[in-house]
Amino acid sequence: MRRVRGRARPQGSIVCGLTLHFCQRLFTRLEAAQTDHRKDYFEIPWASLRATVEPLFAERSLIHHKDYLVNGRLIVSKVTSITHKEVLTADGHQVAYDYLVVATGHYDPVPVTRADRFEEYLIENKKIKAADSILIVGGGPTGVELAAEIAVDFPQKKVTLVHDGSRLLEFIGPKASDKTLEWLKNKNVEVKLMQSVDMSSNTNTSGGNRTYFTSSGETIKADFHFLCTGKPPGSEWLRETYLKDRIDNFGRLKVDENLRVKGHRNIFAVGDVTDIKEPKQGYAAQKHSLVAAKNLKVLMSGGNESKLAKYEPRSSPKIIVSLGRQDAVAQFPFTTIIGLVPGMIKSKDLYVGKTRKKMGLNPK
Repeated sequence: MRRVRGRARPQGSIVCGLTLHFCQRLFTRLEAAQTDHRKDYFEIPWASLRATVEPLFAERSLIHHKDYLVNGRLIVSKVTSITHKEVLTADGHQVAYDYLVVATGHYDPVPVTRADRFEEYLIENKKIKAADSILIVGGGPTGVELAAEIAVDFPQKKVTLVHDGSRLLEFIGPKASDKTLEWLKNKNVEVKLMQSVDMSSNTNTSGGNRTYFTSSGETIKADFHFLCTGKPPGSEWLRETYLKDRIDNFGRLKVDENLRVKGHRNIFAVGDVTDIKEPKQGYAAQKHSLVAAKNLKVLMSGGNESKLAKYEPRSSPKIIVSLGRQDAVAQFPFTTIIGLVPGMIKSKDLYVGKTRKKMGLNPK
């Protein structure tokens, strides 16, 4: 095993996984840091659906780690285990740490190289262009945003969205759900609620398309499908590690108000892998990053724990779901709106330029 130790002063930190905003904040403020991840790039996750209909959009949303990690050492490898003092990787690194951050998000088996991920977008885009009909399974933010992207860019396509819940976007209020349903119907998207799709039963039919069967006995014909149901937390690998007793029944790491893993004074967790009761959205992960980076700076400089920042999830968070290139539905604390106004906030660029600027990169 190759053994790597952090410097004694300042102390070394390791980040397992990459929550973008966290790493940027950490590496611009702290001298010593080490990061472990199996991909050679970071992807701005909320831009992925736009890249599906416009692959060139991924030129800005897929970013090599070396382009923004300017004050740290990068180990591109899969983490296999964690002990009380070191992280072990698949390629034999044995990295000692003083402080550790787990930022592994959700499990998403995407390609490990930027080039292969870009090629994947090109392939998906070709499928969309060649298709007459497309099935989307799942009516959460991913399914809704993808249906909207396809409906706006390819209005001639027959898009069917199937969701097993009673309404779309169940993580926000019913008013936003109703407005979104009406918007999709106006774009000729067929929405089927309270139904699931038996993915194992789809069969080839003449003409190259497939037949899918729903739980209510309906049949749907489509050339291909996108599965947009929930992804499990990226924590399965932790079940055989030092942190196995800190995982809840949903696979999320239990954290305290300072974003430290409960029972551990020097291990933090941020992003979707945490058990914080809030919508698992990018804006929340960025808020986590600010708190965790501030607290690491306090601890690594020898500060008192009484100075640690606390993370408090919003009781009524602002949530914006993009609907194509111009529109969006937004739920604010006191109102819900849909159309061009919230679309101006998010939908044109999906915060990609803003995010790149925070990373110290050219927004364009």
